[in-house]
Amino acid sequence: MKKLTTLLSAALVSATMTAGAYAQDTLALVISTLNNPFFVTMKEGAEKKAAELGYNLIVLDSQNDPAKELANVEDLNVRGAKVLLINPTDSDAVANAIRLANRASLPVLTLDRAANRGDVVSHIASDNVAGGKMAGDFIAGQIGDSARIIQLEGIAGTSAARERGAGFAQAVSEHNFQLLASQPADFDRTKGLNVMENLLTGNPNVQAVFAQNDEMALGALRALQAANKQDVLIVGFDGTEDGIKAVQGGRLAATIAQQPGEIGAIAIETADKILKGDTVADHIPVPLQVISK
Repeated sequence: MKKLTTLLSAALVSATMTAGAYAQDTLALVISTLNNPFFVTMKEGAEKKAAELGYNLIVLDSQNDPAKELANVEDLNVRGAKVLLINPTDSDAVANAIRLANRASLPVLTLDRAANRGDVVSHIASDNVAGGKMAGDFIAGQIGDSARIIQLEGIAGTSAARERGAGFAQAVSEHNFQLLASQPADFDRTKGLNVMENLLTGNPNVQAVFAQNDEMALGALRALQAANKQDVLIVGFDGTEDGIKAVQGGRLAATIAQQPGEIGAIAIETADKILKGDTVADHIPVPLQVISK
C-alpha cells in the first residue's frame, strides 16, 4: 500500500510538472489576417521555429478587425500563453489589445507593424522607410527622373503604410517624380484592381506604379492589362511567392522583398530569450532586398 501511495504521489508530481511546463512553453501569435500570403508565410516561419525550440504556438486570426483582435488577446488569458506576438490590424487600435496584455503582465512583441501606444518589449520588422526609398530609386533607375507615378497605399493607420510612403516620398523628392495620384487600396488585391482602374481614367499617361505591397501590385497589373497598358512599370513590396513569380514572368518589374518567414522565426527566438531572462533589443530589423528579373 505504501508503495502504491508513493507511485501515485510521483505520478501526481509528474503531471503537475508537465502541466506547468506546458503552460510555460505556450506562445501566442495574433495575426492581422491570414487572407494574405505574406502573413501566412510569417505564421509558417513562426510555427517552424516554435517546433524547433520546443514551444507550443497558438495562432489566432484577427481577420483585419480590431474588435476581433482584442477578443483574440482576451482569449489568451485562459490559454496559458507566456508571450504575446502580435501583428497589429492597426497601429492605433492595437493599443487596447496591448494594454490588456500589459495588465496581465504578458510580454508583447510586435511583428511587421508597430503599435503607437502600449508597452512593447521589442518590434521585429523590415526597415519600411528604406524599402519605400529602394522602390523609388529602382523606378528612377529604370525610367529616369521626373517619371509620372501613381502610388497605391496600404491600410491607413498602419505603420507599414506610413513608413513605406515616407520612404517613397524621399525618392519622389530626390528624383523629381510627378506623383499623379496616391490613394489607399488597403493592401488588398481586389481593391488594388478597382483603385487602379479608377485612377487610370484621369491619369492615362502614367509611366510607373508603386504599390505598397505585392497584393495591390498584382491587382494594379490586372487593371493595366485590361487597359492595354503593358508598358507601365510596376513595383510591389513584400516579396511574396506570387509577387516573385510575377517578377520572374516579367509582369512586375520588381518587388522589395521582405522575409516574412524570417520575421516569424526571429519573433519566436526573441520570445525564447525573454522567457530565459535575456535582454533583447527594442527594435530588431530584418534585411530587405530588391528582386527584379
